[in-house]
This record gives sequence, structure tokens and C-alpha cells, in this order.
Amino acid sequence: MTELLDQSIREQLHELNAGHTTAQAILDATLDRIRDRNQRLHAYVHIDESGARAQAQRIDQLRAAGLDTGPLGGIPVALKDLIDAKGQPGYCGSHAFDAKAPEHDAEIVARLRGAGAIILGKVATYEFALNGPTYDQPYPIARNPWNLEHITGGSSSGSASAVAGGTVRAAIGTDTGGSVRSPASYCGIVGLKPSTGLLPLDGVFPLSQSLDTLGVLAMCVDDAAILLDAMSAQQGQSAAASRIDQPVSGLTIGYARDWITDNPNTDPAVIDLLDAAASSLSLLGMRVTPITMPDYPASEEVGRIILLQEAFLNHQHRLGTHGQDYGEVTREVLMEGASINPTEVSQAREMAQRLRTEVDDVLNTSGIIMTATTLGPAPPLGNGKAVWTPMRTIPFNITGHPAISIPCGFIDGLPIGLQLIGRHGDEASLCQIAHAFEQSTAHSVQRPPTHTY
Repeated sequence: MTELLDQSIREQLHELNAGHTTAQAILDATLDRIRDRNQRLHAYVHIDESGARAQAQRIDQLRAAGLDTGPLGGIPVALKDLIDAKGQPGYCGSHAFDAKAPEHDAEIVARLRGAGAIILGKVATYEFALNGPTYDQPYPIARNPWNLEHITGGSSSGSASAVAGGTVRAAIGTDTGGSVRSPASYCGIVGLKPSTGLLPLDGVFPLSQSLDTLGVLAMCVDDAAILLDAMSAQQGQSAAASRIDQPVSGLTIGYARDWITDNPNTDPAVIDLLDAAASSLSLLGMRVTPITMPDYPASEEVGRIILLQEAFLNHQHRLGTHGQDYGEVTREVLMEGASINPTEVSQAREMAQRLRTEVDDVLNTSGIIMTATTLGPAPPLGNGKAVWTPMRTIPFNITGHPAISIPCGFIDGLPIGLQLIGRHGDEASLCQIAHAFEQSTAHSVQRPPTHTY
């Protein structure tokens, strides 16, 4: 049964529908693996074992009766600890949050249950999805399965650790500036941020409403696409999985190489890996062309202003009543937002609109953009202070375009991600190309050595 856990969601669904296994058997094996590995990974902060067992039993009863179990019937899924699940405590990674269990599911959780997913419980996040990893949170720091002394990236830290550690095929995260894609890159898995607005945010604790999106962290592109389609109810050619396995020959992709080479923080090995990825896509028949993107530092500053100002407003009251309960780093960062004046915000929003137009113009020609997700592998854990990580992600939170990070190689035994960006609403093309790259290389089939965790 443990071998089945390492098969794709599509393969697991086939085994379930063929009657070769049951949702309860998959759940038992999943819980056994979590018990074995989470003591070192620290990915999970709450397991709803009784609730998950009740869900699995119901799915098996429906399937035995020949009734529809939904597109995820019997597949376990974990939730980032910002997402409400009925009866399950949530901490948002902070002592400043009232951890009482909500009375209702977040809309996305209701959709997952309706699709037949088994909700395992909650996985770790950086404090209020803002900064980390730090040691002043209510639970231990989630660890990177490739090396427990290196960060997972954040803020969807537990989601990445749980998936990369082989305890679940997919987990739900949030992405405000790269919080799905960055940990996917650092942990050697897939991170899919859909177009802004595709998934509902009701029942998800906000960081920055202008930039927030839900996303999927998964073991492979097909897993991510299947999960996204189940949550979004996308069908036909608009479904993320609709063009999986279709050829990519003749498609055009724009390579934003300058975004990597122009930054002194870039590990030179990242450039080599991205160049090799471009060659692989070319061998698949794609037309890979160099492109010029809007200035990255200017885009990053726009995102910083919008994010910090909105985050401060979201926390202003709580800071006044529970300020002493916030972690030191989080409190300092939130107070930066208090110093941002309305003129700066107005200018940033004007620049954000121009950035959307500029990225649309590039995509109208190129169809897909490729660049790095992070500019190096996961750095070591800090001494309790948040670890700064150079990324190339936040512009697409500003513009709302869908983006995906997929493994493209290793540096000193640690994974690195290739990022693809598509037109608004075109998750299908993203997954088509990402899957083709995944299948043509061996990066995604490599797993952390189990002795590390």
C-alpha cells in the first residue's frame, strides 16, 4: 500500500475505481507515513484523523453503491494553516491568533469535500504568511526533506514539506508574492498559482487582498492540474488538465534570461540550469526566443508597497490588542506598512496597472514566459530571524497571471525550479508545457533520500 502513495493522483484514482483499493486503505497508509515522517519534517500542525476516517468511509460506501464519488474521490489533501476547516483549530502560525475551531469550511474546502477529497488536516505556515522561518511561532519550523537544516521557503512551508516528504500527493497553499512557487522550487515539487480570482478566498485569512491567491503544491504537474480543476470546476479546453500529454511542438516561449543574469544574487548554476531547460523545450519543438521584461526591482517595489500597506490594515486592530503576541520579525514588517503614505500606494497601483499591460503585451507575442522561480537553492535555516530569499515571483501576483514552478535540476543536492507564466485564464497551456518538460527530463522523478528525514 505504501507504494500506492508514491503513484500519481490519476493512478490512485484508477486503483480506487477499479476496486483494487479503498479510500480507507489509502488513508491508513497515509496516516502511517505521516506518523513516521512528521516527527522530523514538522509539516503537519493538526491531523483530523476522525474526520478523515469518516470522509473515507463515506467515499467507500458511495463507490460500493455505484454512486459518483467526485473527481478526487478518496484522495487525501492537506491545508495550509490559513484556511478554515470546520472543527479544526487554526493558528495562522501566530500566538496572536485565536485558535478556536471555525464553525464553517472555507469555500475552497467545501469544494474539495464536494469533489471527494479527504481533508487530512493543517500544515505549517510562516506567521500570518508574512515572514519566516522563525522560532517564535506556536509550532516548530517545517523542514526541507532534501536537507533538514535548510529552509522550505515560504510561506506555504508545511505544504511543501508535506508533499516533498511523500506524506501526501498535494496540499493547498496561498501565494501573495511567491508563497506557493518559492517553496515548490526549494523542495523540488510543483507549485501552481492560478489566475487571480479563479479560486475563492472566502474563509482564508488575508495577507494582501490585491495579491492573494490560493494555489496547489503537488508531486507532479498532472496532480496539480487535477486538483485545480476539481476546485475551480473548469471544464473543456479551459481545464488545466485538458491538454496534458498534447504535443508542444510549434508553440512559442519567451525566455526572460536577463531577469536572472542581471542580479548579483543569482547563483551561476541557476543560469546553467535555466539554459539547459530552454534547450530541452527547444528539443520538444518549441520556439524559444529571448524577451525583455519590465524592470524587476521596480516591480518588486510596487508589490512591496501594496502588500505591506494592505497587510498593516488587515492587522491594525489586532496589533493594538495583541501586539505583544506577534513574533518580533512579523511585528516589525507589519509596522513598515504603517509608514507607507497614500501617495505611495496610489503611485504603486498606477504602476501595477502599467505592469499588467506590459506583461500582457509580452504574452501576446510569446504565449508563455519562462524564467527562474528562485535565484538559488534553499539557504540554511537562520538563527531565529527570517531568511531572505531572492525570487522572481511577485510581478505575477501584481498582474494576476497564472504561473507554475517545476523542478529543473539541482545545485549541491538541493532542487531548483523553472517558472512558466501564461496568459490570464490559460492554465491549460501552462500545464501542457510544464508536463511536457517534466516528462522529457528526470528532474521530477528524483525524491529526497529517505534517510534525511
